[in-house]
Amino acid sequence: MTQSSDDSLSVPPPVIPESEAIALASRHFGLSGNVARLTSERDANFHLVTEQGEFVLKVSNPAEPALVTNLQTRALLHIAAVDPDLPVQRVVPNLTGSHEETITGPGGQGMILRLFTYLPGLPLHKAERSVAQRRALGTALARLGLALRGFFHPAAGHELLWDIKHAARMRDLLPHIEEPARRALVERILDNFDRHVTPVLPKLRAQIVHADFNPHNVLVAEDDHACVAGILDLGDMVHTPLVNDLAIAASYQLAQVGDPLSEAGDLIGAYHAVTPLEEIEIDLLYDLVGARLATTAAITSWRAARYPENRDYILRNAPRAWAGLQAFAALPRRDAQEKLRRICGI
Repeated sequence: MTQSSDDSLSVPPPVIPESEAIALASRHFGLSGNVARLTSERDANFHLVTEQGEFVLKVSNPAEPALVTNLQTRALLHIAAVDPDLPVQRVVPNLTGSHEETITGPGGQGMILRLFTYLPGLPLHKAERSVAQRRALGTALARLGLALRGFFHPAAGHELLWDIKHAARMRDLLPHIEEPARRALVERILDNFDRHVTPVLPKLRAQIVHADFNPHNVLVAEDDHACVAGILDLGDMVHTPLVNDLAIAASYQLAQVGDPLSEAGDLIGAYHAVTPLEEIEIDLLYDLVGARLATTAAITSWRAARYPENRDYILRNAPRAWAGLQAFAALPRRDAQEKLRRICGI
């Protein structure tokens, strides 16, 4: 097990003025132009517009181990080689030919500087939803998993609080959920995880996965919202059961009215068509989606209290998570499993 990267959730993003971002782009990449700050939970990100094109300049959180940062860099290089048609960012080498540069922050701490290509498109959370779109998302996620299947890295085993396999650790964050009814709801989801998932985790096939396929990390084409134009942010990449990657994506595609799986099923079915799920994975999907929703609720409540100045960004996915949790509380586990088996043709 490598060094934990959970500290990057406890340390705010590095403070880099726009003027310094411009200087970094010039000094390390020979680029000049205009920059605009991009929102981020952990890093300092800038949209850089130059005569040579558009880029994203990223300064990683100083609390993130350098080896974990390198995991993301090497993964992007691997994906580009294995499936070059997948719409992921490309890592741009600096003037010395390196894909990473260590710089010194204001407090003397080391931080990793990288440059990525900029992917145009409409953020998924702003796009109109459709069956075709959900199917495209499932296909894209499955392709990404296949591209990463043979990828290995010494930091793959780092501990990430967001990783569903660590859902039991959310109990430590329950006091940060202020409403007693919501806190009890999350606790019931975690009890269910302990009962059904924890005993069989070692049996599940595992690999390095994206682990954060949410509507803020996916772009669709401006003129076709059913076309996936970009897959962003490998910051939560980790080695974990493969089905966790699907559960995370499905948790953001739950129907807000009626059966919560009626829409997520489109994504799950398309994923299964590319990467067939094992029966044990299908039967655990209900529990894993619930665990992701509980994880989102617990971590965002904790971080919103810790960093009130970044509260809006941290809580951007919380309303859907709470709505999903409420819907899951009313959905019998056996009914969900039967529906998921039908979706996958079993």
